[in-house]
Amino acid sequence: MIAYNYINGQWTPSASGATFDNVNPANTNDVIGSFPLSDASDVAKAVDAASQAFKTWKLIPAPKRGEMLRKAGDIFTRRIDELAQVMTREMGKTLVETRGDIQEAIDTAYYAATETRRLFGYTAPSEIANKMNMSWRMPIGVCGIITAWNFPIAVPSWKILPALACGNTVVIKPSDDAPHSMNIFAEILEEAGIPAGVFNVVHGRSEAGSALVEHPNVALIGFTGSTQTGTAIAGRCGILNKKVSLEMGGKNAQIVMDDADLELAIDGVLWGAFGTTGQRCTATSRLILHRAIHDQFIERLSARAAQLVLGDGTKAGTQVGPLINQRQLEKVLSYIEIGKSEATCILGGERDTTGENANGFFVKPTIFTGVQPSHRIFKEEIFGPVLSVSTVDSLEQGIAYANDCAYGLSSSLYTRDVNGAFQAIRDIEAGITYINAPTIGAEAHMPFGGIKGTGNGHREGGWTAFDIFTEWKTVYVDYSGKLQRAQID
Repeated sequence: MIAYNYINGQWTPSASGATFDNVNPANTNDVIGSFPLSDASDVAKAVDAASQAFKTWKLIPAPKRGEMLRKAGDIFTRRIDELAQVMTREMGKTLVETRGDIQEAIDTAYYAATETRRLFGYTAPSEIANKMNMSWRMPIGVCGIITAWNFPIAVPSWKILPALACGNTVVIKPSDDAPHSMNIFAEILEEAGIPAGVFNVVHGRSEAGSALVEHPNVALIGFTGSTQTGTAIAGRCGILNKKVSLEMGGKNAQIVMDDADLELAIDGVLWGAFGTTGQRCTATSRLILHRAIHDQFIERLSARAAQLVLGDGTKAGTQVGPLINQRQLEKVLSYIEIGKSEATCILGGERDTTGENANGFFVKPTIFTGVQPSHRIFKEEIFGPVLSVSTVDSLEQGIAYANDCAYGLSSSLYTRDVNGAFQAIRDIEAGITYINAPTIGAEAHMPFGGIKGTGNGHREGGWTAFDIFTEWKTVYVDYSGKLQRAQID
């Protein structure tokens, strides 16, 4: 398959003609297609198209824009099975998970559509007679979106759909590890009636991403990816005086107290640690157990984890898919070796090359016990099916362990103690806290994001996303017929 960029409503190759291959991580012999290896000139064409389209798109009444987004949700629903197959083939997670990924986009489309009737402003009384004060939301302009591969439909939808609802136009550079999904996203928006130039897709690698950040007509950057890349983007946007929203890494902890429903907690950590092969910013990568239940919990958890089925996510029965690429495989294996030098590996700890998995990037679910806060596998994001287990003697110590981290995205506590639950909600340093549920599972109408090394203060999802993609305009209407000098008078 030969694929193209989507610029100004047209499918077009890169200006240079250069391409890169999209490879199935479950079977590297399966080349899905060739995609444009775009450069700054391709980005410039897309930004020019988006700039021109912005002039008319921003004037369409917001509820009319919402009608198109609602249609997009309908089309996503119609194409969910087809798109799930595409996503699983190109990035590896199971069909159950990719259907859930698309459902998030469907939910976001419907939510964004309804919010176009609630882009409320404010009025306020004036301190001066015969004068009215008001403010309302204005679109920003061309939004540059750069996203990761692990949620190739859901995470872009959190940015794209609110941006369009607010009257902005979009140029997205999706991950080169999952480009095909974004082309289908473009097909769906086109069918829903989004005009040419309003939404544009430019494929490529770091050169295209850098060009999008640097382009003077891009007013905002929305980024999901590593903390290292995100902070570099934030630095450039600071110099260029661009608005930037960052959603970056995580090292999320699940605390299990001695009064918890242990079977429920085991279900949670299995899904949180090994769902999406641990390749989530919200993955449960640290498990903090009360000493009183540690041994029985680990015995039951390791027995369950050992039964997880690794394989091609498109095949029935598969529970854990591959890592995304060779680079990530090497990174995870290197962290496993670090873990073996720091703690005790009780499960996994190696690549799976048996049978059909020999041609993919598979790592067995891995569990380390005896992990201390000083250990690298406790502190650093691994982004793979690796769980670090620590032991504590109290809720307070568990919260302290959870907070001993450079990231602050998600967190979880399993307990039957309502007082302890509210203490954890108050004291855990994270943007998200779950009680008696794993660290993963966002809902479209709720804010999503974190603190510390995870983000820069913005929240995607819910009503807060519209704060990212709008600017406030304040208006004063003086109908006194004379000069009034506010505080001077």
